Formats: sequence, C-alpha cells, structure tokens
Amino acid sequence: MAGIFQSGFSEFARLRKQSGTDPRTVVEGAQRVMRVALSRETDDLETHLSFLATVGSTSPYVGLFGTVWGIMNSFRSLGNAQQATLSMVAPGIAEALIATAMGLFAAIPAVIAYNRYSNDVERLINRYDNFLEEFSTILQRQAHV
Repeated sequence: MAGIFQSGFSEFARLRKQSGTDPRTVVEGAQRVMRVALSRETDDLETHLSFLATVGSTSPYVGLFGTVWGIMNSFRSLGNAQQATLSMVAPGIAEALIATAMGLFAAIPAVIAYNRYSNDVERLINRYDNFLEEFSTILQRQAHV
C-alpha cells in the first residue's frame, strides 16, 4: 500500500503545483499512476503462482506415468518367465507404487500452497484496490479545496 500511496501522492502533488490544472485532471492523473502501481504489485504477487499450479496439475500425471512404467516392467518379467511368482512381480509393482506416491507427494502440497497463496493474493489485491479508491476520494476532496 505504501508504494501505491507514494506514487499517487507524488503525482497529485506534482500535478497540483502546475498552474491552471483542473482539479479533475489532477485526481485522474493520480488515479492513473496508482492503478499502474497496483498493476505492478499484482504482477509481483502472482509471479510464482503459475509454477505451483503447474506442479500441482502435472505431478499426478508424472506419478501415473511411473505407475504404468512399473507395471509394464512387471508384465515384461512375467512374459520372460515360465512360471509367475511374487518375487518376479513385486519389484515392478513396488516401483509403480513409489512413483504414484512421489507424484502425489509433490502434487498435494503444491495444490494446497497454490490455493492458499492465490486466496492471499486475491485478498491483498482487494485491499489495495479499496485503499486506492479511498485514497482517491481523499485526493478529490483535497483537489477542490
């Protein structure tokens, strides 16, 4: 909020010093600068959210790929054997289950973190936007004084 305040107030003061400037123009200029500051802050806040979303959405598929790979290896070993035993199938199935668990181990925290940070970013942006509107109202009152 400090950055939004600073950019808006400095633009307000700069435009107000210019002689003959319409009060509406002064306030609109300050609002425009504050919207740019808000946009930059929003961009900074959302920078790494896409990484969390990508990890959360692709990790289960990576785990599934590992599962399929492990089961394929189990069936290959069964195809080469005359008699199927648990010791031939167990390593491939264990590998498949480990791959599934690793995919879920990466995806679940990423999705939880994404949802939490996404909600926090949205709440902050709403607060910033409310601050911008309240500060614009104060600047309008001061511009007409």
